[in-house]
Amino acid sequence: MLNQQGSGRRAELLAMAAKLFAERGYVSTTVRDIADAAGILSGSLYHHFDSKESMADEILSGFLGRLFGTYAEIVAAGLGPRKTLEAIVIASFEAIESHPSEVAIYQNETKQLLRLPRFAYLEQRNTEFRTLWTDLLAEGVREGVFRADLDVELVYRFVRDTVWMAVHWYNPKGSLSAEEVARQYLSIVLDGIATGRRPVKRRTGA
Repeated sequence: MLNQQGSGRRAELLAMAAKLFAERGYVSTTVRDIADAAGILSGSLYHHFDSKESMADEILSGFLGRLFGTYAEIVAAGLGPRKTLEAIVIASFEAIESHPSEVAIYQNETKQLLRLPRFAYLEQRNTEFRTLWTDLLAEGVREGVFRADLDVELVYRFVRDTVWMAVHWYNPKGSLSAEEVARQYLSIVLDGIATGRRPVKRRTGA
């Protein structure tokens, strides 16, 4: 029972820290800020964590481990390029809905945190995410599911930024669920918003 209580309190403190890191930024948030939000003395916080850095590490490593585990399950299902893409986008929007603070920290603080050796895995996750998307898009082109003239790198960058930046505007209490927003997004990306399509002209020369 005591271990369960301690574990529950630890989770509460991490949730408070995540919210503050997301709202104020990692650098601007102090251990005292987290302790004040929890209604405890700063010294009491050190009974659970040895530093603010440890808290950020536990928040991000846990969140990313679960997220990329979900991605791996989707890929392993062998749904084909389009349905896999759709499932990954939906899973990403659901992550924004259920873990907005963690997503915001990952988006806003990675560059800062990468200065600290223990956060080297963030760069590895970025690489893993890029590989996931570019491989998926390239596979879709090869199979004729996506257009032959698709610029894989451009589409990857567009999707990456437009999906994850949604954390700054998506309202979980709004009229649309995360899945509904994701499906609207997919409709725009995969089918467009115009009734007719015109080919994209590539620039030639430099």
